[in-house]
Order: sequence, then structure tokens, then C-alpha cells
Amino acid sequence: MNNDKYMQRGVSSGKEEVHEAVKKIAASSFPRAFCRVETDPADSSRYIVLHADGAGTKSALAYAYWRETGDLEVWQGIATDAMVMNTDDMLCVGADNNIFVSSTIGRNKNLIPGKVIGAIIDGNIRFVEKMKRYGIDVHLSGGETADVGDLVRTIIVDATALGFVTKKRFISNNNIAPGDVIVGLSSYGQCEWEDSYNSGIGSNGLTSARHDMFSKEVAHKYPETYDASIEEVAYTGSHKLTDGSPVEGVDIGKLVLSPTRTYLPLMKEIFEHMDGRIHGLVHCTGGGQFKTIKFINLLRVVKDNLFPIPPVFDLIMKTGTAPEEMYRTFNMGHRLEIFVDPKDANTIIKMAKNRGIDAQVIGHCVPSSENIVELITPFGKFVKKEK
Repeated sequence: MNNDKYMQRGVSSGKEEVHEAVKKIAASSFPRAFCRVETDPADSSRYIVLHADGAGTKSALAYAYWRETGDLEVWQGIATDAMVMNTDDMLCVGADNNIFVSSTIGRNKNLIPGKVIGAIIDGNIRFVEKMKRYGIDVHLSGGETADVGDLVRTIIVDATALGFVTKKRFISNNNIAPGDVIVGLSSYGQCEWEDSYNSGIGSNGLTSARHDMFSKEVAHKYPETYDASIEEVAYTGSHKLTDGSPVEGVDIGKLVLSPTRTYLPLMKEIFEHMDGRIHGLVHCTGGGQFKTIKFINLLRVVKDNLFPIPPVFDLIMKTGTAPEEMYRTFNMGHRLEIFVDPKDANTIIKMAKNRGIDAQVIGHCVPSSENIVELITPFGKFVKKEK
């Protein structure tokens, strides 16, 4: 799939025009911090982190899979996606506890019954209970469920989260420097707090994955899952939702619907053990492996030891998506990057592996006159530059 096809589907991996549109309100005292923060007016020693994100178009695939199989559990995964896309962005500035989450759901009531909403709420509760076992308090603060069938074809699941971080603990990414190495945390496998294998796909690039992997049969059976104006590029793949996958016991629909992995329990442990020694954190979500370029200053980031490509991304690539586009759209095997002094890397890697998360040094930082991210992949070198 080339970028033109991606655009035809109404999406953009880099969202450049969105960033341009919000420039007037995006100014911040910490332009390289992963999330915007503001000083807490009630406590000048800490920052408030207010964040919003969601499961995106993954909910359209969940809808088709649920209709096909009757499996309500996929909606619990969508709840996790919306939750984690907030919490794990926020941990990139150091917020790892006492997070308040408000859910926003827009549904087409004629297609989405109350039992689906109930499954999403159950998913939120399960996530909260899991995090509590690790000393992390996530508070469900209600939210809004709106019947907006005139606007939403099936359902959209979003959330807004509020957290706090002390100024001492705050991570601005300003400390990322030449000589730093990058520890990547794997996005796939099965870690300590996951119930089953996680493909690692997260909640980014699902429009691409869904339409490139699944066949016209999905379009014909569930036309409400796509915009008729993109008929030519909708569901152009060869797979049925319940076809087998390279992962034993997991069909392709479930593989692509793997809930986004949270790194909260691990990062809470790392923050406590390495207080002040984390130079920077980047969550490789929208923008894939090039996301890093937004958070560095006059550096060349060389990623020359990437993880093996997980099966889900190999399947997507086999549909014809160009390798460089894959790395621009998907995390391709690791979703969280920790920038540290080389002497601290092995400690983090050991802590991660103790929790069932594979980790390795995936790259390093060198001085530069401009911002550059350089990927050394099995398909060649891919480079992005920004002044």
C-alpha cells in the first residue's frame, strides 16, 4: 500500500495538517514533552496532565468481529485500547499513578445494544482492577454515552484522562542527549498482566490493517463498518475474520484486535528504581517509528537494532504495503522508547524481562545540525529529517 492509498481512506499517519491547525494552542513551556502539562494552581510543586485519546477505527473491526462470532470480549479489549492510549502517553511525562479517566462513547443505537456498552464498562473495570494489583490507582470518573447514529456508523470509544506529576519527577525530553542509548520495550508477546498473546498492533494504523488484510466479504456483510465513498480501497485483502493466523489458537480477527499493551506497572517500578535517570520517553503511536523526531533537539537518532518483526505486521506487509510505509504507520515491534545513559540500559532490560516484556537497546543518539531519525531495517535504511 502506498501513501496515496492510505490518504484515500481518509487517514494520515503523521497528521501534519492537524498539527498545523492546532499550532496556535499548542505552544508549551516544554515543546518536546510527550504530553502538554500545566502547573497545578492548587499545588505549585506539581503539574497537571490532561489528555484525550481513544481506540480509533479499531472499534469498526471489533463490531464486525462481534457480529460475526458473537464474542463480546472484544469490546473489553476496545475499552483497554482507549484507556491505555491515554495512560501510556501520560507516563511519558512521568505520570504513573492516581489517574482519573472519563469515558466518551458515541454509538449508533440501532446497531450497538446496551450489552456492548456493558462489555466496554466491564473492560474499564477489569483494567482498573489489574492496575490496582500493582499499586496503581486508576479512577473511573463516569463520562458520556451519546446516541449519535446520524454521525457515527457503529461506535467510537474515546477517553479523557487527568493525572499529576511532581516537577521533580517530570520528564520533558530536554535531557535526551548525544551518547544516550534507546531501550525499546516490546509491544508483543504475553507479559505478566496480560491474559493471552498480544500481537503488538496497539491502536494505530487500524484503518490500514483492517482494509488491507480482510476481504470484500466483510464489506458485503457489514457495510456499516466503512465509508461507501472509499469502496475501491475498502477491504481489499484475502482473509476472513476467523481465518487462522501464524499464532496458534488465535484467529486473524483476534490477532488484529489484541488490546494495546500498557507499560504502567513496569514504568512505575522503573521510575521508583531510577528516579531522575530517565532522560526521555517516547510512545511510538501515531507516526510509528518516526514519531521520535518530534521529541528531540539537534540529534540524529539511529535505530539500528530493531526487534524482529511480529507476525501481525508481517501479515500486513504481505498484502503489499511498502516497508517504509509500515515503519511510518506501525510500531513494528516496540512501542515505548526509554532514553538513558548506556550504564543504565541493562538494569531496565532486566526489569522488563522479569515482567515478561522483551527489551533491548534498539538505537542511540548522536549530535546533528538538524533532527534526524534513521531506521536500519531488513529492507534498507529509512530516514526522516526535520529542521
